[in-house]
Amino acid sequence: MSDLYIGLMSGTSMDGIDAALVDIGANSIRILHTRDHPYSSALRDDLLAAVAVPLDEDIPQLADLQRRTGECFRDAALALLRDAGVNASAVTAIGSHGQTVRHQPNAVHPFTLQIGDPEIIAAGTGITTVADFRSADIAAGGQGAPLAPFFHEWLFAVPDTSRVILNIGGIANLTLLSPGQATVGFDTGPGNTLMDAWTRKHCASPYDRNGAWASTGTVNPELLQRFLADDYFSALPPKSTGFEHFNFRWITAANINAIEAADVQATLCALTAQSIANAVHSFAPRTAELLVCGGGIHNAELIRRISALLPTNTIASTMTAGLHPDWVEAVAFAWLAKRRLQNLPGNLPSVTGARHAAMLGTIHQPR
Repeated sequence: MSDLYIGLMSGTSMDGIDAALVDIGANSIRILHTRDHPYSSALRDDLLAAVAVPLDEDIPQLADLQRRTGECFRDAALALLRDAGVNASAVTAIGSHGQTVRHQPNAVHPFTLQIGDPEIIAAGTGITTVADFRSADIAAGGQGAPLAPFFHEWLFAVPDTSRVILNIGGIANLTLLSPGQATVGFDTGPGNTLMDAWTRKHCASPYDRNGAWASTGTVNPELLQRFLADDYFSALPPKSTGFEHFNFRWITAANINAIEAADVQATLCALTAQSIANAVHSFAPRTAELLVCGGGIHNAELIRRISALLPTNTIASTMTAGLHPDWVEAVAFAWLAKRRLQNLPGNLPSVTGARHAAMLGTIHQPR
């Protein structure tokens, strides 16, 4: 019997919505259809402007962004169903991550905020929608991120083999799967977000395709060390971060005025690679399999640098373990939606630092 779910995910790169229609079995996932649903230029610009607002200032027109983003998530789900030729009545639920605009798990009053009104999604699709996955973990004293490691454990853990799942989105995160040990996961620091921000400024392009621009520059060793001196990199997990910390202002604060733009880009690429490699060296066996997913897998220059820094680790795409690297995060939130409807925990305290396991997500019924 089919058990169909939709996962909707938009990460810190804010390039649009990953939508996946999946059949979730007892021990397996089968992707039926996927869709890359872009944000309109106006919505993306407004979202990028919203996250650029300093933390001590309110985000202008937040309610309007909540509505417009929800409409875009709704449209992504409807377009996915249309493309797949599947009726909404066949789908059990949608798991919608939403768009993060604030993530402050270490504030005096910790909070996280993902927008994209789930009531609009549920009403517009006629499908039960699960959203706001991170807040319950925050309430339990956790970081609220990363949440995908529980899904990684369920799908990718194998007996007698240590594996590292590396997701390179706007922020990069690791999941460490070691037989007989509790799963560990954390954000290593910037993935694509700093490279994207620098590219938007200097190339009028949303990202550096294949790392082509970075490959033309020369890494500045002094600048790389200034970047790596940030306290986040030496902090022990559990930990998570976002564009509130790693953003364009963070780049320019590092005294870059006399450095060529292409060299800064090369150094930002080296920063992502080095911070990932340092995390792997610190927490994973030297022979662990490294399975990569997320948009960063398509940055050839970045993958080349990571591979050079981790010569004893086998590095491959998650496709080799059965799931396409572009859709792991979206599928994870479909899986988390199923967990919520089954009243099962969705977090791993060993990853987030929460005091206890918790059911994640709020349930929104179509009306």
